[in-house]
Amino acid sequence: MNLAPWQEEGWRLLAERRTRGSLPHALLFCGPVGLGKRDFADAFACGLLCQSVAADGQACGQCRACKLFDARSHPDCVRVNFQLRDDGKPRTEIIIDQIRALGERLALTAQFGGCQIALIDPADAMNLSASNALLKTLEEPTAATLIILLSDSPARLSATIRSRCQRIDFRLPSTAQALAWLAAQGVGEKTAAAALQASGGNPGLAQAWAGGGGLALREEVVTDLRALHAGKTTPLDVANRWAKAEAETRLWFAAALVQGEAHAQAGGATGPIALTSGPDLTKLTLWFDQANRARTHLRGPLRPELVLLEVLSTWGALAPRRRA
Repeated sequence: MNLAPWQEEGWRLLAERRTRGSLPHALLFCGPVGLGKRDFADAFACGLLCQSVAADGQACGQCRACKLFDARSHPDCVRVNFQLRDDGKPRTEIIIDQIRALGERLALTAQFGGCQIALIDPADAMNLSASNALLKTLEEPTAATLIILLSDSPARLSATIRSRCQRIDFRLPSTAQALAWLAAQGVGEKTAAAALQASGGNPGLAQAWAGGGGLALREEVVTDLRALHAGKTTPLDVANRWAKAEAETRLWFAAALVQGEAHAQAGGATGPIALTSGPDLTKLTLWFDQANRARTHLRGPLRPELVLLEVLSTWGALAPRRRA
């Protein structure tokens, strides 16, 4: 794995602990989507299982263990993700039966004679019963096991679980670092700058949006928010369109745009939505919080158009009253 600049410190720390034989029983990799923590976790886990690992902890990629890991069939690596329900649709939470099965699996001897590794992703999707079951495993760890939890929203994990893990935070790099990395990925200077600004400084998201239509989608969201604020469309129309494709991404853009609008208005400048008669800053901040809560609700059982309708109706209500 070619480490990104913002990943190097975390890798060095873990490699040193591995060399000293002082790795903890549980690690929590957390930070925003787009910073590569899942690739990082896979690379680190593969390095632990590799039969010819390099001095810096990188897997060789050629041994039997590496090939099994790449095929996701290594017997000593367990992945806990969303299961399918009886109706064939993926669950939106990790349930207790999965964590109980994990505990039983980790109690067995490693088939390759080394360690056993569990990857729980997304760890913040465990329901209360699953979290309690995992806590028992973390409090009474089995020898030669490592549990890696991955989370985009670590605050949703219980404080007790977080306290049982060594935390590795994936933080946004400096603008200069991010732009240099984007250039190395072949993203043009102007596109990189625009995508990085749109992503809030997240280079991984910026790279994805630069080549995947993300910037055009953001402009659609800008247009919709302006139209709602001006009374030129209805929350129902926008909610129905957003619900059809990339609803969470659209809502992420909306929240980020409103946050940028609030910051710009506070400084007397024009924001990214360019509202000509904006609501007060307190209302913008409250709507930003509501939009982020709605993003969480989109992952639940509620119909997405209803979640979106509620938050977009609130946005439309922030417009100044018009005289008859």
